[in-house]
Amino acid sequence: MKKILSFLFICTFILGYSQQKELTLEDAVLGYYKGLYPSSLSNLQWVKNTNNYIFQKENEFVFTAAKTGQIVKKSNLENLQKAYPQLQRMPYIQEVDASSLTFRTKNTIEVFNYITNLKETSISFDDSAQNNEYNSKAKAVAYTLDNNLFVATASNPKLAVTKIEDKNIVSGQAIHRSEFGITKGTFWSPKGNFLAFYQKDESNVSDYPLVDINSYPAKLKNIKYPMAGQASEQAKIGIFNLKNKKTTYLNIDTSDEHYLTNLSWTPDEKYVLVAEINKGQNHVWYNKYDVATGKKVTTLFEETNDKWTEPEHDAVFLPNSNTNFLWFSERDGFMNLYHYTTAGKLVKQLTKFDWVVTGVLGFDEKGKNVFITGTGNDARESHTFKVNLKNGKFIRLTSEVGTHRTQLSTNGNYLIDSYSNLETPNNAFIIDTKKERSTLVHMAKNPLEDYAIGTTEFLTLKGNDGTDLYSRIIKPANFDASKKYPVLIYVYGGPHAQMNTNSWLGGASLWMPAFATLENYIIFTLDNRGSANRGFAFESSIHRNLGNLEIEDQLIGVEYLKSLNYVDAERIAVNGWSYGGFMTTSLMLRNPGIFTTAVAGGPVIDWKYYEVMYGERYMDTPEENPEGYEKAKVTNYIKNLDGKMLIIHGSVDPVVVPQHSMSLLQEAIKQKTQIDFFTYPMHEHNVRGMDRVHLVEKMMQYIVENNK
Repeated sequence: MKKILSFLFICTFILGYSQQKELTLEDAVLGYYKGLYPSSLSNLQWVKNTNNYIFQKENEFVFTAAKTGQIVKKSNLENLQKAYPQLQRMPYIQEVDASSLTFRTKNTIEVFNYITNLKETSISFDDSAQNNEYNSKAKAVAYTLDNNLFVATASNPKLAVTKIEDKNIVSGQAIHRSEFGITKGTFWSPKGNFLAFYQKDESNVSDYPLVDINSYPAKLKNIKYPMAGQASEQAKIGIFNLKNKKTTYLNIDTSDEHYLTNLSWTPDEKYVLVAEINKGQNHVWYNKYDVATGKKVTTLFEETNDKWTEPEHDAVFLPNSNTNFLWFSERDGFMNLYHYTTAGKLVKQLTKFDWVVTGVLGFDEKGKNVFITGTGNDARESHTFKVNLKNGKFIRLTSEVGTHRTQLSTNGNYLIDSYSNLETPNNAFIIDTKKERSTLVHMAKNPLEDYAIGTTEFLTLKGNDGTDLYSRIIKPANFDASKKYPVLIYVYGGPHAQMNTNSWLGGASLWMPAFATLENYIIFTLDNRGSANRGFAFESSIHRNLGNLEIEDQLIGVEYLKSLNYVDAERIAVNGWSYGGFMTTSLMLRNPGIFTTAVAGGPVIDWKYYEVMYGERYMDTPEENPEGYEKAKVTNYIKNLDGKMLIIHGSVDPVVVPQHSMSLLQEAIKQKTQIDFFTYPMHEHNVRGMDRVHLVEKMMQYIVENNK
């Protein structure tokens, strides 16, 4: 009888599996366009200064009261098209208040009154504009053309903030290659009267040659690229006065090429706060500048560290105060919040978590509590907390395990909480922050339920020093523990990245479980020391010695895999991109015989060829740390190649420039070592769009053919 039941179970399993659809690599790579990622509420956000939220349902905006869940207003595409006949579909909302919503159509910012169904404001700007930033209080758009900065208003589409002919001097764009938390180059003042902006002088920065092959003949395309140990840019901060149309500059001498970041306005618009970091990146001065004179008023505080200092967050001012603010710092080992005054007084350390605070959402109406985001006790998760500003007591508002992305209403009464975890594709709740109650407003179906897809599991391994190493293992849909499976280790391993998160698919790309099932593979990923959200000691342990501890931890994962009865220990491949490309080549060449096959994309091969801001933070300069640079240099190990290795690089990669891969190929030829190389013409640091299908198929085909 038992044999009959077992037979029936096996038949049922095989029948069920065979009836499911096959998920191809192409469909997996194009998953967002194929409807294979969980659904969400489009345009979901708070209506400013209300307790209402808005989302898009087909061709209609739906306004809903958070307290009752009742629909209070609708506005459809037909209403919009009466005011904007050229509008073909519902627009993406930039912001919305109690009477109007703001969106962009091509080169125009539109403000539409959804109560009267009439246009309120139209601000047009140049067709070629980039780095656009609209400010509702200024009723103006900041934007860049080439190296200069402009402002557009309803009456003037092109008001010049800078008129600099020297192309080496660039205004209104992100500086320092977007390190130190920098994501943009313009900063509207709180009341909209001023526009602060970054400016960089790249005169001393070397040109790096890239080639545009789409012209006839091909053309040289130089970019500015400051490599480790070489001259860098000199930064400035400008202030544009919208009333008198004059531009002035803060009195900061950056001839020593030190860094400027975390630009913050005081609420009264009288001062600008700036974090200044020495070129060695181990000393921060947080300085206060007078907007009227441009002169430095005082240094509020300093931070130093033997390894590095890396401020990444702006000051967050407390409600109804021009002088009290919260500051992010890792000085106690984890990113926490500190209460300071603009006189430089440390009032107190507000949070004392042994986990990472990642952001501030806002405050409640009375200014008694601040709402923050952070990992909580499990670094693989993201949660929202309410913290009392007086005593630091806190409550976690997001109760479900997983990765939560939240938005706070203006008065702090409610949260929009969209979250997922390994078992939950995407749910959205409205959370009452006072009563700590939640109401479900969206539940996504599993978009993969009709497909043969494998399982994703988390595990925690122990490093040689006892550190927990979070890992993820993906098994094929028809997994059979009595069989032997080849393994693909997917690796990144560098700072500011975390591969394993308690979110849908566990942080993996959809092509990974697709590949696992298509080719009957195990896919394994481990977050080694140096990766994000584990605190300063965990991340900074790699200082001056990139590759050493990371490899040690990755090999812990290899040993674990080899201990599994269902793993074919003779068939292990490794794949990664960027820092992951550095890790892939390093693992393959510094540990011959462990891996049969490696595919490295956009790999860092020699850290002296990488950009100065990132490279010198983690490695110091080549002159200061010649041993570290030499040990990490991948070309030193090419003679050790035992197996097959494919290097892939975008031909116009401006991040990890092609010189990296070229240097490895050159040394391979010198050492009479055969390796494979493929370039994606006119692609930058990653291969995007339809060509990404070609990339993933090429990488996986290479692995399947050679991991034998």
